[in-house]
Amino acid sequence: MFRYILDFIYPVRCPVCGQIVVPRGSRICKTCKNKLQYITEPRCKKCSKPIESEEKEYCSDCERKDYHFTKGYAVWIYDEVMKGSIAEFKYHNKREYALFYVEELIRIYGNAILQFAPDVIVPIPIHNSKYRQRGYNQAEIIANKIGKELDIPVISDLLLRNRKTMPQKQLSDKERLRNLKKAFEFNQPVADRYGKVINKLLIVDDIFTTGSTVEACANVLNSNGVKDICFITLCIGKGF
Repeated sequence: MFRYILDFIYPVRCPVCGQIVVPRGSRICKTCKNKLQYITEPRCKKCSKPIESEEKEYCSDCERKDYHFTKGYAVWIYDEVMKGSIAEFKYHNKREYALFYVEELIRIYGNAILQFAPDVIVPIPIHNSKYRQRGYNQAEIIANKIGKELDIPVISDLLLRNRKTMPQKQLSDKERLRNLKKAFEFNQPVADRYGKVINKLLIVDDIFTTGSTVEACANVLNSNGVKDICFITLCIGKGF
């Protein structure tokens, strides 16, 4: 009854078209959901990126790079539909879209996350200037909802973003790596306050393209004793 009243006062809006969702109880229009490209096999066994051949195990990136993360998961291909949805979520305060995102993420990967059994979940941090501008970190919203659903602790400030960097989408693969060099810092006082050894950790972000951001964070975590690192994102690029 309470949910019905809330839906009446604050009707659920579709995370794709932005219109009120009909029928009530759904979080996305049926026609809009059919537009989403869910990640399916064949996919890279390392990062989850779609690959063309079932006979290949890894995408071209994972074949030639020595990433510090163990494995990654993503829900959707980062196409024009999801670009629009993520932009609204990320830049235009449509935080409620996270309810649909995480609902689907848990439905598809909840068991995989529980099987991995991370000690903690850590969102990719954003610089303080961006946080002040937006008022929130989109990765933190996703991480907190995953943690609540699966009863896994979330440490939002285990990693700090200590450098303001250029937007990654404007840069080449090599430029992205240089752009992120020394951008992240391990927050040792926060790790000490947690009071337990962190061996396994799940990184959360909204988008994975070349993997530069996740790799930069995984490298810092690995250097500070976290040996088994997985990531999960809403979307992953295709053809990078």
